[in-house]
Amino acid sequence: MTISFVRTGGGTLAVEIEGDGPLVICSPGLGDTRDAFFPLATNLVAEGYRVVRADLRGHGASSVDFAHYGDEATADDLLSLIDALGGGPAILTGASLSSAAAVIAAGRRPDSVAGLILLGPFLRNGVGEMKRWILQQVFARPWGPHIWRAYATKLWPGLGDRARDRARSLTDLLTRPGRWQAFQATLAGADHRVVEPWIRLVRAPVLVVMGDADPDWKNPIAEADWAASNFTDSKVIIVPGVGHAPMLERPDIVFTSVSKFLRQVLESSAPAPTDKWSPT
Repeated sequence: MTISFVRTGGGTLAVEIEGDGPLVICSPGLGDTRDAFFPLATNLVAEGYRVVRADLRGHGASSVDFAHYGDEATADDLLSLIDALGGGPAILTGASLSSAAAVIAAGRRPDSVAGLILLGPFLRNGVGEMKRWILQQVFARPWGPHIWRAYATKLWPGLGDRARDRARSLTDLLTRPGRWQAFQATLAGADHRVVEPWIRLVRAPVLVVMGDADPDWKNPIAEADWAASNFTDSKVIIVPGVGHAPMLERPDIVFTSVSKFLRQVLESSAPAPTDKWSPT
C-alpha cells in the first residue's frame, strides 16, 4: 500500500488510505505505529469504509520536525486529516493517548466528528505528577529504549510470543535518528488533564473498547466504565485476555463490535426520509 504524507504542525504525518465510503481515521498510541490497525482496517475496507491509518508525530514514517507533541498536538493532526480528506464528518478511532486526542478533536469541532472509538483510552492520568516525572526520567537515554522494550513486551498479552518480536521491532524504529527525542516529547505531552474541558462538548456517540488484561490500569474494566460515563451516548466492550491494543490482539471481536457501532452511527446521522409531495 502507498504511504501518503499530510502536512500539519510544521511537519508531515505518514498515512495509508484505502477504500471508499464513510471516513474512519485511526491513530495509535505512544510508541506504536499505524500497523496496529491493519487487521481492523482491512475488515472495515471490505465492509465499505474509507480507512486512514496515521502515524503519530515522530513515530513510524512521520517526520520529527515538530515543535509540539502529545494529546493536543495529536488532536490538531486528526482535525488536519479530516480537512485534508474532504472535511468529514469522520469517525475517529484512537488508541491510548490518541483516544484523548480524539475526544479533544470532537469537542473542538463537533460537526466534523460523527463518532468516537476509544481503544484502551487514556482520558485521565493513570499516575500522579511525581510519578509522571519519574516515568519521563526512566525513559531517558541511554537506558530508556531498553526499558521501553521490556515494558512493551507486556503490553499485548493477547499476541502471545509475537509480543516480544513486536516490542523489538517498534523499539528499533524508535531508536532511529531523532525518534527517541520525539517519543520522549510525546510522553511529556501526554498530560491527559487537558482532555477534561472538552468532554462535555462531545456530541458524537462513543464506543469504549478495553482489554481486561490491559497492564496500564489496575482495574481496566472500571476504567472503561468511567471513561464511558463521561458521555451521554456511550457503549463499553470488554475484550477478554488482551491488553493495550485490543484491535490488534483480538481483531475478530473488535471488528464485530466496531462494525455494529458504525452502522448505528451512520443510521442515526442519516437524514430522516421525507414524503414526496404529489398533487391531489
